[in-house]
Amino acid sequence: MSPAPDFSTAVAEQAVRWLIEMQDGPLNPAQQLAWQQWHDAHGEHQRAWQHILRASQRMRGLSSPLAHATLNAPTSAGRRQALKLLLILGAGSAATWAVRERDALAPMLADYRSRVGERRTLRLDDGSRLQLNTRSAVDVRFDREQRLVHLLEGEIMLTGAAASLPLRVRTAQGEVSLQAARVNLRQFERHTQLAVFDGVATLNPVNHMGAPLQLGPAQQLDFSADGWRPPVALDARSGAWSDGMLVAAHTRLADFLDELGRYRRGHLGCDAAVADLLVSGSYPLDDSERILELLEITLPVRVRRFTRYWVSLEARA
Repeated sequence: MSPAPDFSTAVAEQAVRWLIEMQDGPLNPAQQLAWQQWHDAHGEHQRAWQHILRASQRMRGLSSPLAHATLNAPTSAGRRQALKLLLILGAGSAATWAVRERDALAPMLADYRSRVGERRTLRLDDGSRLQLNTRSAVDVRFDREQRLVHLLEGEIMLTGAAASLPLRVRTAQGEVSLQAARVNLRQFERHTQLAVFDGVATLNPVNHMGAPLQLGPAQQLDFSADGWRPPVALDARSGAWSDGMLVAAHTRLADFLDELGRYRRGHLGCDAAVADLLVSGSYPLDDSERILELLEITLPVRVRRFTRYWVSLEARA
């Protein structure tokens, strides 16, 4: 057995994430700078990066034509499977533990995923429409016995096509079943948020022993593995991202920045002195810098940029 690498599981995950980013296509200048800053920040990062590159090269050195084909096809499901094999066979015990024990790298190896700030729209084999919000990942399993979308990370809007088999969405806390319905699901650490826009969705949490819950149009709720909170009326903010908007209604500035930060790389926060200021309005997600400018205009705050990737709002003098 090879010795344990001298870097942590978290750093191994970061290195593999960067490897997959690069194999998806050339990095833009901002991404290149972010990778260089990550790489140079600590010797542990450099050791992990070299380790992952060596593992990748070993994988490419296999005699099997399949290994070459999969590693050279950035968008194929075969490449994702090859990367999983790379992690298990070559990336060392830290990354292997992550895959085996808590599947921490699953979002990076998913069938479909979106980068930070990216929103994607896909048409599935059955005609259903799947939208991925920023930094989201799903696996899709369609065959004669099932239509299954597994939400691994992030948030999706799903417009299901009617078929003989129900369309199921699995999250860490349970499953949602639907037919011709439109739903939004967001995966949090310990719960999932479900919003139904059209049609009917049936909810069945993992550990819930009673009857499933049916949720009708214009309703939403949060559910955990053991049950759900009472349904409430659909919030105007739910699903606004699918139209490219971030909606706030008397939202604390700190909470608003947490949401906006999902669409940017790096840190975005504020001082405690301005955290409770209230934000309202609809903001276009494609220009987060413009949103920060609008906050400076409408609130008694100023934006302080320590670096491109570390931005904080503080009280205006």
